[in-house]
Amino acid sequence: MNAQVEQFIRNIQEKLPTHASAESAAEKIKAEFENMVGFPPGAEMLANLATALDAVNASLQKVEILRRLSITKVHETWYTGGNAHDRHWPALRGYLENEKGWDKETLTSIDTSSTEVVSLLANPMKDQFRCRGLVVGYVQSGKTANMTAVIAKAVDAGYNLIVLLAGVTNKLRAQTQRRLEQDIVSRHSELWQLYTTDEDRGDFTAPNNRSFTMPVDGRAQLIVMKKVTSRLAAFLKTIKKSPKILRSLKILIIDDECDQASVNSSSDEYNMTKINEKIRQILEELPAVSYVGYTATPFANVFINPFPHNKDTLDDLYPEDFITALPRPKNYFGAKEVFGSPPDDAESETDNEAGLDMVRTIPAGSVGKLQPPTLKSKDGFFPQLTPDLEDAISWYLLTCAIRRRRNQSGSHMTMLIHTSPFVIQHKRMAEIVQNWVDVNKKDIMAGKGDVFTRMKSLWDEEVERMPLDTRWPVLNGPGDLLPELNEVLNHLELAIENGESFTRLDYTGGAKTYIVVGGSVLARGLTLEGLSVSYFLRTAKQYDTLLQMGRWFGYRHGYGDLPRLWTTTGLESDFRALAQIEEEIREDIATYRSTNATPLEFAVKVRSIPGMAITSASKMKHAHRTNISFEGRHVQTIRFDHRKSEIVAANWKAAARLTDAMRPNLDPGVSSGRLLARDVSFQHVRRFLTEYSICEHHMDLKKQMLLGYLDKAADALKYWNVGIVSPGKGILSADDLGFLGRVHTNNRARLQSAGRPYADIKALMSKRDILIDAPAGIKGPDESWDILKEVRPNVPLLLLYPINSLSPSSRKTREPLNAVGDLIGFGIVFPGSKDHAGDYYAVELEIPAMEQIDEEDPELDEELELLDD
Repeated sequence: MNAQVEQFIRNIQEKLPTHASAESAAEKIKAEFENMVGFPPGAEMLANLATALDAVNASLQKVEILRRLSITKVHETWYTGGNAHDRHWPALRGYLENEKGWDKETLTSIDTSSTEVVSLLANPMKDQFRCRGLVVGYVQSGKTANMTAVIAKAVDAGYNLIVLLAGVTNKLRAQTQRRLEQDIVSRHSELWQLYTTDEDRGDFTAPNNRSFTMPVDGRAQLIVMKKVTSRLAAFLKTIKKSPKILRSLKILIIDDECDQASVNSSSDEYNMTKINEKIRQILEELPAVSYVGYTATPFANVFINPFPHNKDTLDDLYPEDFITALPRPKNYFGAKEVFGSPPDDAESETDNEAGLDMVRTIPAGSVGKLQPPTLKSKDGFFPQLTPDLEDAISWYLLTCAIRRRRNQSGSHMTMLIHTSPFVIQHKRMAEIVQNWVDVNKKDIMAGKGDVFTRMKSLWDEEVERMPLDTRWPVLNGPGDLLPELNEVLNHLELAIENGESFTRLDYTGGAKTYIVVGGSVLARGLTLEGLSVSYFLRTAKQYDTLLQMGRWFGYRHGYGDLPRLWTTTGLESDFRALAQIEEEIREDIATYRSTNATPLEFAVKVRSIPGMAITSASKMKHAHRTNISFEGRHVQTIRFDHRKSEIVAANWKAAARLTDAMRPNLDPGVSSGRLLARDVSFQHVRRFLTEYSICEHHMDLKKQMLLGYLDKAADALKYWNVGIVSPGKGILSADDLGFLGRVHTNNRARLQSAGRPYADIKALMSKRDILIDAPAGIKGPDESWDILKEVRPNVPLLLLYPINSLSPSSRKTREPLNAVGDLIGFGIVFPGSKDHAGDYYAVELEIPAMEQIDEEDPELDEELELLDD
């Protein structure tokens, strides 16, 4: 498609809202051309205009909404995309394409996913309706872009009052207000009435006439307000003062970060938290409303009781009409990029599977110098600037200089330092960082001194571990960047982001270069623009709290090679596991969608991590018990107590005993160094698993849970296939594996540990391994795990893996296993389908006591008190 055709498409789309058809818009373009130049367009131009007209008409055809992403109630089909007279979505699409430079693939994705969401809302042409839904996105993934597209299309379709509950802080509310004004309202400002502004005092208050305005056809009203009791009460009061007008209002309420504050966290259903109660009262008063929650961490929302005692009198917020998982956006920089993914072949991990080598370890010795040891000591504790924090600051200065050399000086650049939830510690941390900058600024700008020498060594270390993007000009070190480093240091500002600070982030003006020190108010929705370095030490005991703190996810256009994350090995492990658990929720949604389940039949099973709560205990009161099933799943040992001699030796002996027990059942047809026994009795397998010590640091494989399920499902698991996965050549084991004698061992290097007390190998099994008992001739490593399982016999499979104690690796993200002896790992492939009920083993969820959980963050409490005055 040539440039003129693309321009004509944009011209026709811009004129459509004021013309009867695309044809009349094209005729207008021809007439304007002739009036401007004095003669009619030539044949080539007419042909291009005709091509553009065909493309526009094709885009306006009604399309089938396949709802690939959603589980829904039975739902009428009322919206299948925009029409020729829409004004807001065409304007937004043109803005995103022409001014923000979005590519066609990204635009198509946002168009498709937002159309799906709008199609699931209630039809605004009806006099009365009530709809409740949930949209699950990714942390820092552009949920706001989907929201703005949904708002634009909803208004085009007939919704005339948009209410956006934008978090619980002034900063986030103002940021969201500005975004909506810039992306939607300013395109057709004459069609909007705003009840709120982006000023600190611009939140919602009751209008002067104490009532909403009677809606006008083709126009819409907008409210962006904080989710605090006082604002919700003012909104509810205004609703009650507008009974006649309400009959004409078709309202869309979007609850951003809907897992925060909205969910009832009181001790029982007969009492409600104030914010939850106000939202429910608002929904009860409105005759025509669609309520949609957006979040990246839906743990609290899926634990809402769909059937509360007072449902008939005061509706709950369970998303009973639809649940949608947004697709992973193109160019999204998320957990997959940071932590990689399980490899198809455990012995030869690809670069993409390994993830970027961007995580740096904060040594245990530094933690005590950066955080007060106890809550009581926070006022008297003064943090110290540790060498690793100096490295983090130095690398940030270098990333800013590199980005300036890449002509990105007009973009925001940010470093996050998050070590404590306490306001007094933020101030003291900011002081020592500012002092370091002041003391070393002159030497860095001159390219001399100890700090600059360390900066050169740091450059060499970082570039060796994660090379710079070769699409940009070659740089040989900090010495090549002295002009840019001077600019960075001259523009560098230090911000403190908490409920009391006066030196807070402000991205509204020109490009900023920030080091921001802060706490939990940074961890909800607020975007840290141009974030390239995070120094993160703040622990959390809840899945949702910790995941939301991962501000380093998002988009890194033009600098995806530069981000670094400094954190502890424990936090890295938690984030890695949580990223997988979060993905399992999306897989659950896809599974239930494929079986045509409704949201009321939807039951998310969220795996428990020892020592962590899924969400606050009060929000989990409807999740006292859950059913754990291994049907259709495969599990594997990936973490080992590799330095504990007794455990290592006992596990090897347990495997040797099982090897001897399965000898009479050997299948002679299996080759390539592998061994398979068929129809091994349940008792032999259970004995092995009973004797085997599973590392306690496993997130999803607990011995008690596994044995409990096996006993529950024993009748269906009477006979097993058992295989030994051993390479055809290589290093022999130090000890005999039963009657087999010494066997060739697998190489499984561990992820870099830096003091971690266990070995994490990330993956034990390769895809091809699960076909060991499949019919000959079946190939499958290119297929998904689930597809491969379908070609297997309908019997459970246990695989044993002898692992070499040294297991060296040439990968930068790995290090030798260095175990005290050869290890035995195991994997199990259970028959069946994950979407079938099967046999379940009921397990008490490990809900920590209230005093063990950060039920509310102390710093956030301070801010909320200020906001609700």
